[in-house]
Amino acid sequence: MSVDSPPVPQRAAVPGRTALPPVTWLLAAGTFLMGTTEFIVAGLLPQVASSLGTDLPGAGLAITAFAVGMIVGAPTMPLLTLRLPHRTTLAAALLVFAAGHVLGAVTGSLGVLLASRALTGLATGTFWAVACVAAVVAAGPAAASRVLGIVLGGGMLANVLGVPLGTITGQAVGWRGTFVGLAVLAAVLTAAVLRGLPRAVAGSAARPSLRGELASLRSVRLWLVLLTCAFITAGVLSTYSYVAPLVTDAAGLSASLVPGLLLVFGVASLAGNVLGGRLGDARPLATVGGVLVATAVVAVLLAALSSRPVAVPVLFALLGLVGLSANPVLVGLANAIGGGSTLATAMPTAIFNLGTAIGTALAGAAFAGGAGVQGPLLVGAVAALLAPVPFAALVLRDRRRSQPRSRSSTGTSSGAKPST
Repeated sequence: MSVDSPPVPQRAAVPGRTALPPVTWLLAAGTFLMGTTEFIVAGLLPQVASSLGTDLPGAGLAITAFAVGMIVGAPTMPLLTLRLPHRTTLAAALLVFAAGHVLGAVTGSLGVLLASRALTGLATGTFWAVACVAAVVAAGPAAASRVLGIVLGGGMLANVLGVPLGTITGQAVGWRGTFVGLAVLAAVLTAAVLRGLPRAVAGSAARPSLRGELASLRSVRLWLVLLTCAFITAGVLSTYSYVAPLVTDAAGLSASLVPGLLLVFGVASLAGNVLGGRLGDARPLATVGGVLVATAVVAVLLAALSSRPVAVPVLFALLGLVGLSANPVLVGLANAIGGGSTLATAMPTAIFNLGTAIGTALAGAAFAGGAGVQGPLLVGAVAALLAPVPFAALVLRDRRRSQPRSRSSTGTSSGAKPST
């Protein structure tokens, strides 16, 4: 695996797309299940706090612990399981996920709950990272962005369908019952993965090595992709996290509109993710560049027009449509730059979460520092404006590297008669 890999080519659209392998939908089911548990605690915080004898901020640490587990798990666990078949790693991640939820459901200690959430976050980061690698192996590089759009779209669907359903279930049977239900679903999916993931996706033909995986991190081009991942996610999630005060305080709309607007955002994100993946297979660089520019424009307009009651819902929906639609293409680019490296493909998952953590922390500080809702909007706009910078550097770097090859080809054929 070469660290100094060639520039990512702009692939031409291929007429008559082949169907994606069935394993795609199995992996998407896994990201849906794990995406559901990521934010389900947010809708059940009062129950969790009351049950464990803590306050809402204390219970909210369950969300933070999960995020930390994901950030750590995404890059490290795929390395520790490098020599295992993908099927084994994915099944093990699901079993750990199930065990973590059972532990959380039976404990009466906040500390144990936080540990269980960190454990499930670790399993989730592992599953997402390895699922991306397995999906690309199954579908082939030519369909990488499209298959990743479906697999990562499972996480988007979780926000639209899984979290609301989980919250409703928690209100009916309690948060502990919801955790047990998630554990049962994970166990069922474990059996499906062991049965349905073909041996062709058991791992790469070449024997992977830890040295080769770590070598992929020396690629400047990979880090430019990862910086893009961090900025774009921070830009979108900074605004998304403060949609309630944006709607009520800034735009002067009713709080009853917030759930519907979140639903619209989730549906738009899911559609954008799938569409971005389809477009990214044909023109990956153009797709990412277009998405980054569109997101920056929407984020700036949202900050500038935050007091306009008509503009806010429309712009927020557009932010959902374009803001995260480059994600599958960025993961595909990381995979291509890393030569199919598991670590290179896993890193965007960690960086997406890191960007979310940093972006929302800065947004919260700006909000509490006296800027009000305009603070998170400005943080989001600045991050969205910065996202094209590392990506432009990647494109320029690739163009400069391709020019010597072009000159060399011209020089070797200088004596030939030019064709007409």
